[in-house]
Amino acid sequence: MNATIFAIGTELLMGELVDTNSSWIAGRLPALGIQLQSISIIGDNLDMLAEAFEKGLRESDIIFTTGGLGPTQDDLTREAIAKALGEPLTIQKHVVDELEKYFAGRGMTMPPHNVKQAHLIP
Repeated sequence: MNATIFAIGTELLMGELVDTNSSWIAGRLPALGIQLQSISIIGDNLDMLAEAFEKGLRESDIIFTTGGLGPTQDDLTREAIAKALGEPLTIQKHVVDELEKYFAGRGMTMPPHNVKQAHLIP
């Protein structure tokens, strides 16, 4: 079995942050019998991300991703995977409920933009 890792975020690509997640994942794969093929850092660009996922799906058994799953406009991982698979994203009510519960547990109301985190491929 083989894998690739995508570290997603322009802040990684530009050197503003160091990608420590990929090395952490890579260090654990041999014990699982998984051969790592590549690690790529990809900026916050929908078309480039979708293209990377399309290639990864053709060439790897497993794709690990880090980053790009937050609620802001530059968090495009969900959208890129959906585009690569040709699948729609839909709001999953049970995920919205869990997000609201998470914020409530911290004495906060969930900001409206966090609903983006409940957009998933059904």
